[in-house]
Amino acid sequence: MISNQVIIVQGLIGVFLSINLFLISTFFRKEVFYTTVRYVLFAVTLLSDCLFLIITNSLLVSTYFGLTIHIWLCFILYFILAVYTFVTPLTLTAMTLERYVAICMPLRHAELCTMRGALKLILIIHGLGALPCTVTLYIFFAIVSPTFYSQNRVCSVETFILSSWQGDVRSAISQFYFLIMCSVIVFSYVQIMKAAKAASGENKKSTWRGLRTVILHGFQLLLCLIQLWCPFIEAAVFKINLLLYNNVRFFNYIMFFLAPRCLSPLIYGLRDQSFFRALKLYALWIMCQCKDRVIWTP
Repeated sequence: MISNQVIIVQGLIGVFLSINLFLISTFFRKEVFYTTVRYVLFAVTLLSDCLFLIITNSLLVSTYFGLTIHIWLCFILYFILAVYTFVTPLTLTAMTLERYVAICMPLRHAELCTMRGALKLILIIHGLGALPCTVTLYIFFAIVSPTFYSQNRVCSVETFILSSWQGDVRSAISQFYFLIMCSVIVFSYVQIMKAAKAASGENKKSTWRGLRTVILHGFQLLLCLIQLWCPFIEAAVFKINLLLYNNVRFFNYIMFFLAPRCLSPLIYGLRDQSFFRALKLYALWIMCQCKDRVIWTP
C-alpha cells in the first residue's frame, strides 16, 4: 500500500511542475522576456526547479519501493541533483545583484546587465554549482574500490558519503557558499534601503518594490540554508524513533526542499506586473481555445 505522504508529495510536485511549466511557456511567448536579463534569470530558476523536483521525486519513489539502479546511473543523477541544488540559490543571488544595480546604479544598468553578460553569468553559476559535488565525488572516487562501480543500489545522496568526515567536508563547502550568498543579500538590502530613503515619487515606489523582492530572495535562501542541516537533524531523530524519523523527513522535504522552489513563481511570476499581465492573457487564450474545442466537438 502506498503511503499517504508519498501521495501528498506527488500531488504537490504535480501542482508545482504545472505552474512552472505554464510560467516557462509564458516566458517564451514574448520577446521582451527572453531579451531582458532579470526575466532570463527567472527562467533559469524555473527550469532548475523543475529538474530538481523531477529528480528528487524519482529518487524518493525509487527509495520508497526499494528499486535499485546501476551505480553509474545513480552517479549521473546525483551529479545533476547536486549541481541544481546550488543553481537556484546562486541564481537568486544574481537576481538580487541585478536589482541592486538597477536601483542603486541605474546609469550603468544597461551597460552591466546585457544578454551576453547574462549568458556568461549562467555558465559561471553552473560552474560554481558543480564545484561542491565535484569535490565530494573526487573524494569518493579516491577511496572507493573498483568493484563498487559494478553494483546495483538504491540511489540516494548517502551512496556517495562513505564516512562522516566526507559529510562534514560537503557541509562546510555548502555553508561557505550560503554565507557568501547571504552576505550579498544583506549588502544589497542595505544599499537598496538607503536608496529607498533618498528616493521620491515614482522612484521611491519602484525602490520599495525592489526591496521587497530582495527580502523574499533572502527568505528563500534562509530555507535553502536550513536544508543543509536537515541530514544532521534526521540522523539524530533516527536514533530515537523510526516513525518520528519518517515524519520529520517528510516535513523537511516539504518545508525546505519544495517550499523554497515554489516561491520563485510568486516573486516574479505574480508580483511582476508585466509578467502577470502576460500570464493573464495567455491563460485567457488557453481558455478560449479549450472553449472552441468543446463547441466544435462532433
